Amino acid sequence: MGGKVTVVGAGFYGSTTALRLAEYNIFDTVVLTDIVEGKPEGLALDMNQSRSIEGFETKIIGATTTPEGAGYEATANSDVVVITAGLPRKPGMSRMDLIGVNAGIVRGVAENIAKHSPKAVIIVVSNPLDEMTALAQIATNFPKNRVMGQAGMLDTARFTNFVAEKLGVKVGSVKTLTLGSHGDTMVPVPSRCTVDGKALSDLLSQVEIDELVDRTRNGGAEVVALLKTGSAYYAPSAAAARMAKAVIEDSGAVMPVCAWVDGEYGISGVYLGVEAEIGREGIKKVVESKLTDSEVEALKAAAEAVRAKQADVQTL
Repeated sequence: MGGKVTVVGAGFYGSTTALRLAEYNIFDTVVLTDIVEGKPEGLALDMNQSRSIEGFETKIIGATTTPEGAGYEATANSDVVVITAGLPRKPGMSRMDLIGVNAGIVRGVAENIAKHSPKAVIIVVSNPLDEMTALAQIATNFPKNRVMGQAGMLDTARFTNFVAEKLGVKVGSVKTLTLGSHGDTMVPVPSRCTVDGKALSDLLSQVEIDELVDRTRNGGAEVVALLKTGSAYYAPSAAAARMAKAVIEDSGAVMPVCAWVDGEYGISGVYLGVEAEIGREGIKKVVESKLTDSEVEALKAAAEAVRAKQADVQTL
């Protein structure tokens, strides 16, 4: 065991992520912060009381913080920081509808994290994801490899689940991949989707695949519409926690994440959903896998769509 991870934001997403990270039993400390006074401390107290039952030693610390930066000393020298702070979507809202309000929150958090944990790897999960990841890098001024966003892991997991349910097979037998952005310009990669090694296109019609892709693209909105208040957190927290685990273990695991792309696939200067090797320095390298021409074109289109929006965040 070793290392320290901070989760900023003690809503459903943040608190579930903190508990998952603690239950891995690989960190010395998990710090959970929030601006609601007492909430992170109360959750930490509750989680610590589960340690003997679940058999983990990781200590969970709750800390109330202020937008001005008070309370962040509890997070000092974190190895990994997961930023969940910001407002979730309400039914009928797009992720982009959150950009103005969440930009201010994420910028403040990123500046405070940079001050107290200058060597941290940052995993952003606040929406709109691609734009908030770009903003966190600008606000921290960290090397781009040390700031990434959680998107592809979740989208891929949703796609995998839908395929498994459609075909009535085990989720473990299904492999899928989505790249691009977390949202409208998500790029599913049919050439990399298999069931027990067989191509998905051999098992489902193009119409059926398109329906599952569409459901994946709207996966978050489907959950939001059913919940009425708040948004998804079980699958998203699992994705963020696995990314943090790969960082602290320096595993080199290849995961679909939102990473800075600089030349791969002929795309440069943008945060985009791609596959990357994850380790102690964050993104060890972007993995440029074999895609079909139409998949590369879709990825380039996604890059241009997010590039325009990421240019806007510098002023937010």
